[in-house]
Amino acid sequence: MRRGGGILSFLIVVWLLIGLLAAFQRDYFSNAQTNCATAGTIALTVVAGPLNYFGVNPKVTDCDVKLPEPSQ
Repeated sequence: MRRGGGILSFLIVVWLLIGLLAAFQRDYFSNAQTNCATAGTIALTVVAGPLNYFGVNPKVTDCDVKLPEPSQ
């Protein structure tokens, strides 16, 4: 049982590394814009992993973050 968890962990790390490579290849980290949409696009690309090389191109175009107002 313990060995299966190690293999699963390894596969998840490899999956995410492939997604990170795809984000680097798309130059998402060299973009000077820092906003919610850019961060969301990078996160989705990393999570999509190898699917990026099969035509998946996740993008976040609109990100409207509403921060809670402080209580009075």
